[in-house]
Amino acid sequence: MSMKTTSPSPYKGQNGIKRILNATSYSISGFKAAFKLEAAFRQIILLNIVLLVVNFSLDFSPVERILLIGVGFIAIIVELFNSAIEAVVDRISLEKHELSKNAKDMGSAAQFVALSLIAITWLIVLW
Repeated sequence: MSMKTTSPSPYKGQNGIKRILNATSYSISGFKAAFKLEAAFRQIILLNIVLLVVNFSLDFSPVERILLIGVGFIAIIVELFNSAIEAVVDRISLEKHELSKNAKDMGSAAQFVALSLIAITWLIVLW
């Protein structure tokens, strides 16, 4: 019994170190695009810079310190996904549609949860 193999997608990258270099380049491009095009992303970065300064200005245990940094990274990750969802929805159509609205609202809700996680974590650690 022979298995038919399909050729890899022409849109897929290379293997090995070339793939890692390509992925790194794409990631840097994604950060640049988010920073340039998304005010919310810039605000999350600014918030995290401020919180990082506060984090290292106060006396926290190593576990508390990494937890406070970690929740900041979660908000950055969520904002990148939220921005990606918005870009894809807008790419498909700028026409108002309930499914487009739902997708964007859900991305916004995810960011609200991430920001709430930051606030709750900081309140618990400072308490």
